[in-house]
Amino acid sequence: MKKLTIATRGSKLALWQSNHIKSLIETNFPEVSVELKIIITSGDKILDVPLAKIGGKGLFLKEIEESMLRGEAQMAVHSLKDVPTVMPEGLLLSAITTREDVRDAMLSEKYPDISSLPQGAVVGTSSLRRRMQLALQRPDLVIKDLRGNVDTRIRKLKEGEFDAIILAAAGINRLGLRDAVTYFYPIPLDEMLPAMGQGALGIETVNEPWVLEIARFLDDENSRIETSIERGFVDTLQGGCQVPIGVSARVGEDGKVVVRSTLGMPDASETMGDEIVVSRDQTAGVGEAMAKRLISQGAMELLQRAEAMANGAAQ
Repeated sequence: MKKLTIATRGSKLALWQSNHIKSLIETNFPEVSVELKIIITSGDKILDVPLAKIGGKGLFLKEIEESMLRGEAQMAVHSLKDVPTVMPEGLLLSAITTREDVRDAMLSEKYPDISSLPQGAVVGTSSLRRRMQLALQRPDLVIKDLRGNVDTRIRKLKEGEFDAIILAAAGINRLGLRDAVTYFYPIPLDEMLPAMGQGALGIETVNEPWVLEIARFLDDENSRIETSIERGFVDTLQGGCQVPIGVSARVGEDGKVVVRSTLGMPDASETMGDEIVVSRDQTAGVGEAMAKRLISQGAMELLQRAEAMANGAAQ
């Protein structure tokens, strides 16, 4: 029997995701036994500094990838939105799973949605993208940084530190936590565009044929189309989580793909975006083309100012 080792963070969500993939592999490849190897990453250790200040979400991958390159694991399961667009030499983004809900969600003990938040309400988020889009809708809100795992963030909400917090709906759904708070409001895409790849799991592997065969089984074609557009858009803009970028590509039942984007200053003092519709068989290079169109309108300069503002705020 072949043994496959999945390197994973130790948070509840990371373990849920890795165990989910473990179960799928063992069910469909009975000749393979799967074990999890828990790794504590830099992103898990540094909880008192905003992510944008310390290098972004790649900090959740560094030690996991090093473990794989040392031969201690053959696979890692990530929230795709945390995976940088450039992979380390020797490792591949071998599969993208069927997407969960791609939306962000507002959680609150008192208020059912964003419009019902009172003047000056305190909202918690660690994301510059969410901060920008909240400020665009409700410039009166007080937006404070929120770090920690899902349980920690919900505890802070319940203890009254925040009137509401914003998290990815997918993580709440996967952990079965919708009833952990009084109000769970999936934010419509018209109000808030997600991060690239949000709602999908990215399967990172070593470049070994037997591992790639397993990964191919986990790949979802629509998710691959959507997230390739989104990642192409962000990669062309050279943007990580140090700048506010939202992007959504959605494959419809009619064969059309709707692509929408937004970017700007963290305080929403300047924003820009785009929307295009293409057919499902004409998606190659669409994300890159949208990014280049925005670059021609000054997007790179805007994002440079956005990064400077974010770094200044994080001092």
